[in-house]
Amino acid sequence: MNEHQPAPENPEGDEPIKQRKNGLYPAVSDELAENMKSGWADTELHDLRPIAQAAETARRRAELSARFPGERLVIPAGNLKTRSNDTEYSFRASTEYVYLTGDQTQDGVLVLEPTGAEGKSAHEAKLYLLPRSNRENGEFWLDGMGELWVGRRHSLSEAEQLFGMPCEDVRELADALREATGPVRGVRGHDAGIEAALTDKVTAERDEELRVFISEQRLVKDAFEVGELQKAVDSTVRGFEDVVKVLDKAEATSERYIEGTFFLRARVEGNDIGYGSICAAGPHATTLHWVRNDGAVRSGELLLLDAGVETHTLYTADITRTLPVNGTYTELQRKIYDAVYEAQEAGIAAVKPGAKYRDFHDAAQRVLAERLVEWGLAEGPVERVLELGLQRRWTLHGTGHMLGLDVHDCAVARTETYVDGVLEPGMVLTVEPGLYFQADDTTVPQEYRGIGVRIEDDILVTEDGNRNLSAGLPRTSADIEAWMAALKG
Repeated sequence: MNEHQPAPENPEGDEPIKQRKNGLYPAVSDELAENMKSGWADTELHDLRPIAQAAETARRRAELSARFPGERLVIPAGNLKTRSNDTEYSFRASTEYVYLTGDQTQDGVLVLEPTGAEGKSAHEAKLYLLPRSNRENGEFWLDGMGELWVGRRHSLSEAEQLFGMPCEDVRELADALREATGPVRGVRGHDAGIEAALTDKVTAERDEELRVFISEQRLVKDAFEVGELQKAVDSTVRGFEDVVKVLDKAEATSERYIEGTFFLRARVEGNDIGYGSICAAGPHATTLHWVRNDGAVRSGELLLLDAGVETHTLYTADITRTLPVNGTYTELQRKIYDAVYEAQEAGIAAVKPGAKYRDFHDAAQRVLAERLVEWGLAEGPVERVLELGLQRRWTLHGTGHMLGLDVHDCAVARTETYVDGVLEPGMVLTVEPGLYFQADDTTVPQEYRGIGVRIEDDILVTEDGNRNLSAGLPRTSADIEAWMAALKG
């Protein structure tokens, strides 16, 4: 990696000159500076097609405009975050910004300017972006974030064609916001510079109302979003197949071989993984968010793989399968797996329009409580176990969550519209019951200890019930064994 520190003693080296002296870039020869201004072909792109979701993002902005008439709304994409010293994390634009624009570039800001009109024309949407790097002052090659170093970005004219709204230079926005009058709301936590410009104009309560509304907008997915989620799921299915094919190599190395194998599929077919992959073998499967992925993979034990591909439009899948490393479940592993499968079946059956959101969780928990009582691990009757929540020692977590641009989508929606709400067609959620017997749990027989099983699928609520978007992966213990045998064969 080229370093981003200036090297004035060696101006012909491979380090970009990023820092300025006295407000100017470090000196280079007049001849070189003049030479770098010319001899570059015009690369402006013309007749670009709008992004695929342009109609959807316009409709979402109109809904937002109708909710907050007469108020200036400011939604930033966010900035690069430092990983260490002069290196940055890969940029991921804020969910609110992506949902309303389709753009993913750093430092971008969407502003809905009130027009004084009512209804859908209550605001004019403007996108504030970094323009192309300046070639006259040398920014494009002297600055460490210039296009010569980090790659070409769209011109403002190109961005207008892509995103369907006027685009202006974001470097002028902070001053404009400081001078603006009238009520303002902003999405916080992504761009400190923009927030500073709004300090005297916003309140935390009003800003939270904006963030909550955008979160609740995303509860019901449109056709574009469902299509993107299906793409994410389909790539994830192929990633799981990739893992099964290399389990012998994982046995010779560690869980990280599994992690790397799935990551390759995510980067080839999508933007990234949607969250840190959980590649939990043996007793690590009893740790809900095991992302260290540095443990051994042993024949005779189970692998709990919880992973999802994120598409280029940033929608993510979230799927879990618990697989026998050697391809065959032991009798006890099968018994536990089949109980979780039965619970998941009950949960999926409860997903339908008009049902309470909590219904699928309750249905799955009842099945697991019944099995725990049946096995003598929990003292019945079942109603007592459920009333006191005694099954939670081994079931641990809720049975699912909304899915979309975030793996735990719509997370700041109000309780009454989400967990206490009613399912509607277009909602997409996970159904993921599990049983986890910790390695040090002396309340269960020795043979149970260190076994963790979770099964997770991505479910779309339809007009007449539901559709399992991840049905391409087998779920029953017998089907999994047959699927693994075919892939390894």
